[in-house]
Amino acid sequence: MKTTGGAMERTTCVIAGGGPAGMVLGLLLARGGVDVQVLEKHGDFLRDFRGDTVHASTIRLLDELGLGEEFRALPQSRLERLAFPDPEGGVAVIGEFSRLSPPYDYVAMVPQWDFLDLLADAAKEEPTFTLRMNTEVTELVRDGDRVVGVRYRTADGAEGEIRAGLTVACDGRGSILRDQAGMRAREFPVPFDVWWFRLPRTEESGEVSGIQAHIVGHEMMLLINRGDYYQVAYFLKKGEDAHLRAEGVERFRDRVANLAPEVADRVHTIGSMDEVKTLDVRLNRLRRWHTDGLLLIGDAAHAMSPIGGVGINVAVQDAVATAALLAGPLRGRRVSESELARVRRRRWLPTAVTQGLQRLLQRVVVGPVISGRRTTFPKPPLVLTRRFPALRRIPAYLVAIGLRPEHAPEFSRRGGVGTTP
Repeated sequence: MKTTGGAMERTTCVIAGGGPAGMVLGLLLARGGVDVQVLEKHGDFLRDFRGDTVHASTIRLLDELGLGEEFRALPQSRLERLAFPDPEGGVAVIGEFSRLSPPYDYVAMVPQWDFLDLLADAAKEEPTFTLRMNTEVTELVRDGDRVVGVRYRTADGAEGEIRAGLTVACDGRGSILRDQAGMRAREFPVPFDVWWFRLPRTEESGEVSGIQAHIVGHEMMLLINRGDYYQVAYFLKKGEDAHLRAEGVERFRDRVANLAPEVADRVHTIGSMDEVKTLDVRLNRLRRWHTDGLLLIGDAAHAMSPIGGVGINVAVQDAVATAALLAGPLRGRRVSESELARVRRRRWLPTAVTQGLQRLLQRVVVGPVISGRRTTFPKPPLVLTRRFPALRRIPAYLVAIGLRPEHAPEFSRRGGVGTTP
């Protein structure tokens, strides 16, 4: 659809942001017969070091949608365990995904662009779905106090307006629409940021799979097995980015080699500090996720810490709940504020509890390590999971499945698991 300057269109639901939450919601609503447009400011989904974990409950959702076979054909690796340094030597496994019920007994590491392309291709088969790339939402449109759509600008500078019965903000932790609506999130303190980078990996090396933490002195790093490379997370105190970068790449290579001697032979592949990307870690939550005509979900409503890698999973669950609750009202009439409020009520507890667990881990593990007050994971959980291996199912479940996992509504299922003939 070609858009000219000043054009004004109409749809039933307009979604700002083509990330996991936006694409899942767009697909489900379209399968529910709702006219929906997803606006994504980039021209493609190719951005590195986005969250690439697809958790077991999301894999089950894809099966219910009839997309499981296509998903499993994507390039991916499987996370099998969560491990931390053992004070007695070696590593201590605190979570094992294999203890979950198959076939949903793993977390898949899949490039997010492949995951989003899969969702986009499926959604484009629905006649009521439109995906508009290179289209940046710039402003809310109001009729009195009610939000009635958005204004946008395309990559070639054309501007337009879309009127909609419902606007959904899936535009991330820096949500423009949240700011436009004057909604302020409650911020929780976070003592660290994360540097992301890559290191090569080979299957012949004999190195462990899954996620493994390395703690030496007041430094902490995670190695995440991505098949032929490690995605590496280096934790640093908030505010130290500029200082540590000024030390230069040679000093950083030394830090990495000291933390994980098994990869010391490849730290030279970090060519410069430009290859090390900073994630400004935020942890916050809106008290109210909607205003009249506008709903916020995913990171726009609650930014998650990278601890556990659960942000994508929580955002996807938000999208499924939104579609299940609102597809019917959207087909029939204008959605009321009381109906929008149901989304927050359904998703508040799992969101708040998950963030509470992240805050606990920040307080007892990450914060003390990077401040020099701790040099390992707290000993009691390590001892318990070593003596009673069955306990490893608990952290595995919390990470891979999460609290109150959502199922695809019946109207969205296409020959998948649990589909009614």
